[in-house]
Amino acid sequence: MTWFDSPADVATRLDASGYLTDPATATTTFLAGALEKPLLLEGPAGVGKTELAKAVSRATGAELVRLQCYEGLDEARALYEWNYKKQLLAIQAYGAQPQRGTATTVDGNHQPQPWNDLDHSIFTDEFLLTRPLLTAIRREAQTVLLIDEVDKTDIEVEGLLLEVLSDFQVTIPELGTVAATRRPFVVLTSNASRELSEALKRRCLYLHLDYPDAKREREILHKQVPGLDDRIAEQLVATVGRLRDLELKKAPSIAESVDWARTLIALEIRDLDEVAIAETLGAVLKHQSDHQRAVKELKLGRS
Repeated sequence: MTWFDSPADVATRLDASGYLTDPATATTTFLAGALEKPLLLEGPAGVGKTELAKAVSRATGAELVRLQCYEGLDEARALYEWNYKKQLLAIQAYGAQPQRGTATTVDGNHQPQPWNDLDHSIFTDEFLLTRPLLTAIRREAQTVLLIDEVDKTDIEVEGLLLEVLSDFQVTIPELGTVAATRRPFVVLTSNASRELSEALKRRCLYLHLDYPDAKREREILHKQVPGLDDRIAEQLVATVGRLRDLELKKAPSIAESVDWARTLIALEIRDLDEVAIAETLGAVLKHQSDHQRAVKELKLGRS
């Protein structure tokens, strides 16, 4: 079963799920499903990279499995680990049973029995704790695997991803090789805080997402915020564009534009003048230094 029939089908179905695409995004998303290749999305925070994976999940009815990356992430948190506490309890229970843990000789003495059967019994699915990567590989139903903010991980984790994303299989020494019966739709996101390895990039289709142009952002606002006045939407998008041109610690994301629009509706503001901007700037800027710069550069006259 294919994920999408064509780039046009991607655009239509993602639009129905609340995500607007441009031709490049629709085409690359289609190819990721058709070629069964991971899709690497790179760009500034808040431009819709994570939301694209969620939209594919909503549009196709596939379950979303998410691996949130962070510094210090290791194989046990990304792939699998054994439930050591449960295994220890099983070992204790095994040893407490004389008929299984020991053998009685003709002279009445007890001798330990081999533990080979125990080795096999505690390394089974019952004791396996699957993490996102292994969970996505083992699922038989359609699955979207989101590996979010991969640039925050250590370089060693990329080696693990290379193994998984090359053949979509994992070798567990105690159980053998687990191969995907149905490849998941894989989306990796990166804010480009560090350069990813060429080996990882070679295994992926690549798409750079940036802030949308004014027309596209107005379309997004109208879709996400029903009832938003055209005039307010135009003023808001123009102001957000000016803020993004400033050297801010954190430029406003699309999600923050949406939050600002909802704030204006809640306050029944029908004109985004200097006073309204100053009073509601907290919906779009989240650092005091950014507030101060915006007040100065936009000449708001108040903080």
